[in-house]
Amino acid sequence: MSDLPLSIVNNRRLDKWLRFQPDRTVKLAVGKVEIGQGVLIALSQIAAEELDVALDRIDILSGDTEDAPDEGSTSSSQSIEVSGRSVRLVSAELRARVLGRLAQRLNCAPEDLTVDDGAFLQGGNPTGYDYWNFAGPEDFAADIEGAAAPKPPSAYRIVGQPVPRRDLVAKVSGAAFIHDMTFPGMLHARVLRQPSYGARLVSLDEAAVRRAAKAAIEVVRVGDFVAFVGAEETAVQRAAAAAPAHAAWTGVRTLTPAMQDASWFQTQPSDDRHLGDATPPAETGAIVSRTYARPFVAHAALGPSCGLAVFRDGHLSVWSHTQGVYPLRNSLADILGLKRDQVTVRHAHGAGCYGHNGADDAALDAAVIAMRKPDTVIRVQWRREEEFGFEPVSTAHMTRIRAALDEAGRPTDWTVEVWAGSHVQRPVFGGNMLAHEALPDPPPPSKANDPTEANGGGGTRNAFPLYDFPAKRVIHHLALATPVRTSSLRGLGALPNVYALECFMDELAERAGADPVSYRMSLLSDPRARRLIENVSNRCGWASRGPVGSGRGLGLAWSRYKNKAAYACVAVELEVDKDVVLRRVWCAADAGLVINPDGARNQLEGGIVHAASMTLKEQVSFGGNGISSLDWSTYPILTFSEVPEIETVIMHNPDMPTLGMGECTFGPTAAAIGNAVYHALGVRVREMPLTRDRIAAAMS
Repeated sequence: MSDLPLSIVNNRRLDKWLRFQPDRTVKLAVGKVEIGQGVLIALSQIAAEELDVALDRIDILSGDTEDAPDEGSTSSSQSIEVSGRSVRLVSAELRARVLGRLAQRLNCAPEDLTVDDGAFLQGGNPTGYDYWNFAGPEDFAADIEGAAAPKPPSAYRIVGQPVPRRDLVAKVSGAAFIHDMTFPGMLHARVLRQPSYGARLVSLDEAAVRRAAKAAIEVVRVGDFVAFVGAEETAVQRAAAAAPAHAAWTGVRTLTPAMQDASWFQTQPSDDRHLGDATPPAETGAIVSRTYARPFVAHAALGPSCGLAVFRDGHLSVWSHTQGVYPLRNSLADILGLKRDQVTVRHAHGAGCYGHNGADDAALDAAVIAMRKPDTVIRVQWRREEEFGFEPVSTAHMTRIRAALDEAGRPTDWTVEVWAGSHVQRPVFGGNMLAHEALPDPPPPSKANDPTEANGGGGTRNAFPLYDFPAKRVIHHLALATPVRTSSLRGLGALPNVYALECFMDELAERAGADPVSYRMSLLSDPRARRLIENVSNRCGWASRGPVGSGRGLGLAWSRYKNKAAYACVAVELEVDKDVVLRRVWCAADAGLVINPDGARNQLEGGIVHAASMTLKEQVSFGGNGISSLDWSTYPILTFSEVPEIETVIMHNPDMPTLGMGECTFGPTAAAIGNAVYHALGVRVREMPLTRDRIAAAMS
């Protein structure tokens, strides 16, 4: 089968994915990991459906370099779209292989056999055989061909049903996160960070640090990597908090406030690309151009990054809330001079992520210390100031759109120009981890990198409009360097690009004297997108929305994530007085076949809350030597009391392929808020976040 998903192409053996266990459960091993999106219960539903076993028989293992397949990183809304399809094909093939052998033994056709919770029936009668007493090594010792036909959606009993996640009880009781893991004799550690890449430690007053610790600690130093280790966590915490004041560095970079704005990238060297239609020789009609921007933003995980490691008998074992256990294993082995089979990485749940935060860095911190203290489990947990100050952040991003319009105000030519830093700097893509930069023989500076268009793009993600414009192009200026370390955060460039595109569409509609929804529909032929816009506009009472400038606003926006994943349309009702207050949100999404509607709804609404927080509040600030927004007061996020009422509809489309939906509401929510603020005030705010000061500046 030539179109096997990449997860199967890279993991062809059946026994890498499934096995039947003596306790009459089914071990399902997957490479995608749980980072809050509910993917593990959905993958379990797919396997249970295709194998015809009860869902509670599925014992799922995820993210383990010894016992699970290598599925790369859990990112880009591909867990169900790629891994889910892989699990479906693998499970269907195993079922077909076992039934085929049983049919030979019973001298019947495979079609005469059915499966009921793992037991095999012939003509509705028990055969005395089941998966656990009949399946043998010969069923697993084969490459996956993808030839077995999965069930049609009409036969589903488990897929498509709302099923609660299994991990939530432990998570609300304080027993499910990596931060909760303990081992006998475990030592705690904290790290003194280099202020910037290339900084070198001149001196450290260890005596002063030990006094601040107020208990016994050990100082572990390897090059410019310094860690404080001890049995008492509060002692190493006090040591790490005090250490920066007692350390002297050379080669520290200097940052200026201007660097924190996306416009700074316009003055910097860049790798420039022209995508799409050629530039026309001459533009006719009216030309309209607008520029929109989003600043650097943080992951702002509620739980700071954490990693555990032990080096025993020449083998390094690591626990991490990384998004990719295999890429992390490979990086650890390369950095520490080990063979890859000398390193095992196992995933443990973290408290918030949705992108490349400090998880991999914390794992390397723990591994470096563990290599120097064999046979002892080392636990590194970052401090809150460290999480905000040193995790990779999402790059600032500027989008300028230029449209040539016909006499009716409809675009005839469309150009999007993007300035941004790297949206992906994972180690597997050439990025550096902090401890590696501090060790002897540090790596060279990271090179600018972004995903290809085939993989959804980075700075260009959702930059191409899906409207029916005659000609459209994107010019991408990828900055060769950024003032601080950047990498992936939910949606990459989709949020700032959709914000720009959908706000600009509202501006063009007003210029043409047209209703914003009607204007969009006149330029849009995609039936799935039209259906969503019609659904949301009807539910939110769009036809009766009030005039511009009343203080109450209603805005709408839509997109298809990566222009190939799930569709979403969002409308936002808000009020603006001193601040923007969200009142209600309406959402409709189309992701094809939805495995777990409850999990899907959580993903859609979680994306809405996250995007609202980013649009209204979030901005990384720079000080002289680095990031200065180091706590929740200097980096505020949306609070529980500020979350609006959200009404979500998921379109029933089971005969269509499953589409990734973890990030599809992100951009539309931001743009709907931007449009609603304009409707409330009559003033367009084109630079996020839409804070009180920024709105006041726009009004003046």
